[in-house]
Amino acid sequence: MRDVLKTHAGRLALAGFALSLAIGCQKPPEAPVNPARKDDWKQEIRVEPVTVERVPRDEVIAPGKVELDPNRIARIMLPLPGRITEVRVRVGDAVRAGQPLVTLESPDVAEAIGALRQAEANLVQARAGLAQAEAALAKAEQDAERAKDLYEHRAIAQKEVLAADNVVVQSRAAVEQARAVVAQAEAGREQVRRRLETFGLDDSGREQRITVRAPLNGKVLELAVVPGEYRTDTSVSLMTIADLSRLVVTANVPEANLYLVEVGENVEVELTAFPNERFTGRVIRIADTIDPQTRTARVIVELTSGAERLRPDMFARLRLSNAPTPLPVIPKTAIVEREGVTGVFVEREADKFDWRPVRVGVALGERVAVLEGLRPEERVVVGGTMLLYRN
Repeated sequence: MRDVLKTHAGRLALAGFALSLAIGCQKPPEAPVNPARKDDWKQEIRVEPVTVERVPRDEVIAPGKVELDPNRIARIMLPLPGRITEVRVRVGDAVRAGQPLVTLESPDVAEAIGALRQAEANLVQARAGLAQAEAALAKAEQDAERAKDLYEHRAIAQKEVLAADNVVVQSRAAVEQARAVVAQAEAGREQVRRRLETFGLDDSGREQRITVRAPLNGKVLELAVVPGEYRTDTSVSLMTIADLSRLVVTANVPEANLYLVEVGENVEVELTAFPNERFTGRVIRIADTIDPQTRTARVIVELTSGAERLRPDMFARLRLSNAPTPLPVIPKTAIVEREGVTGVFVEREADKFDWRPVRVGVALGERVAVLEGLRPEERVVVGGTMLLYRN
């Protein structure tokens, strides 16, 4: 009986296995296909024609910074040793050319006035010597004329006429010498007067204070003096004044790109502090040498717009390019990278596209110039390019 039950159970298990195998081999019914969805991806594709614009073929962006114009910086120093009696400006003050900055008392002022008085006395003496020499010349000429008249009437010998003429020659030489002495005295006096003017003094002869004035319009950037100080070293700067309306941008341009920049040309300047604005400048100097370490040359650009809003040491970028030329231009969204190669999808015919390698050039905001690979009359995919990888 037990053997019969085992045989029956085995048959049931075998039948169940066969049934499950048969069910598993059957395919599930397919869902109905909607033909309209097969071409849905085509509706996501946007195509635009290639346009032509005048853009540079080559461009380089060189990092730089804003600096003061070295020709518009003044370091104020004392003309003479002395004691500072008054400081009339503070850091940050705007000053005008000729404005008083510092007042100084100096013992050398009396010496300078004394030098002027001596120069004036020398000039008076030289002029008196000239007048005396001219009077002597006039007398000698009269004596020579009288001697000639007496010789014609046989009243004197010829040697007396020759002696009178010799006195005239000597008198004329004395006059020329006296005139040279006068010219020298006048030059000496003028030199002393200019020295006094440099000190801000006049020739009144009174003991005076020296007033140091601003040589240019600008702002006081540094101040290193206080009232009451006695300064003996006239080579030490009291303060620094700079004209902030005249700023420059300096950048180190790679030697391979120096052909893109020339002295006198206008360039575009970008500032980190003003990311959405563009400033203009003019190249005023290109270094005569190349830095052997960085293989770059220093380029200095004078800002021609917006300098009043900038500050020294701001970070900047110079955009250097060659002359514009007509080139195909496409949106940046059309650019596709495939296995390290830059290209675009070009519309061959309706809903058919070919991928083509291109060489891009200068970027123009959201658009980019194409140097090789496209013609103006062609159309490129500018939206949905990723869908073309799957279709």
